[in-house]
This record gives sequence, C-alpha cells and structure tokens, in this order.
Amino acid sequence: MSVEVLDGTTIVRFVEDEEAFGECVRELFWQLDTDKDGVLSYAEMLKELQRMRVLEIHFGVDVKHEPEEVARVYESMFLQFDHDLNGRVDMEEFKEETKEIMLAMANGLGSVPVQMALEHDSLLMKAVQRECSPKISA
Repeated sequence: MSVEVLDGTTIVRFVEDEEAFGECVRELFWQLDTDKDGVLSYAEMLKELQRMRVLEIHFGVDVKHEPEEVARVYESMFLQFDHDLNGRVDMEEFKEETKEIMLAMANGLGSVPVQMALEHDSLLMKAVQRECSPKISA
C-alpha cells in the first residue's frame, strides 16, 4: 500500500483509455475467476468484496455489522454486476460495472487532488501509474 495523489480526472483518463483500462479489468477478472470457467460466481466475487472490506471499516476503525446485513449488501453488490440476472458475471458485465464504479468515484472526487492510500494492485493505483508514466509520441 502507498499514499498517492489523484483526482477525478486521473480516473476518467484511465477509464477512457480503452486499451489500458480493458487490459487491467481483464487481468482482475481472471484473477477472480479461480475456477477459470470464464464467468464469476457469487463465491468468487464475494472473496474480492470481502478483501475490499466495504462494510467492515469506518475511517480505519473496524465496525461490527450483523452477518445478515453484510450478506445482503454483498448480494446486492453482486446483482449490480450481474446485469442479466443469470447468477454469473461475464467479462463484459464485469467491465461495464467496473467502469461505472470508477466513473462514480471520479465524479465524487472531482477536480481537487487528494491523497489516498492505495493497494499496489488496485485499479486506482493503475490509474495513477498510467497518469505518471512517460508519454511516448508517435
């Protein structure tokens, strides 16, 4: 984990770079697809949702939630990805929902740079790395 500076524009540029964004999303998808069947089950996505600790942390302090509440939130999040409601998330569904989430974060951040602690393998870190990498002119 490292502290990086980013703003909404950093994220938008990353998402708009179809090649870079698509490659990063595909890489994440295949990491999550542990049985390598080309779709994400609820159990496979649950591992990532739990790793992100969506509900368990409140400003760095663990907050206790009822297991049923946590399960409902995770199920709801899975359904956000499962656009056709077939109980599985394919690559296109995953990419589209990830894009929506990233753009919502960009909108929430706005144009004022903020410091944020980022996981080394997170999509936000990859957005920062893309922004900081030297541009090669053709």
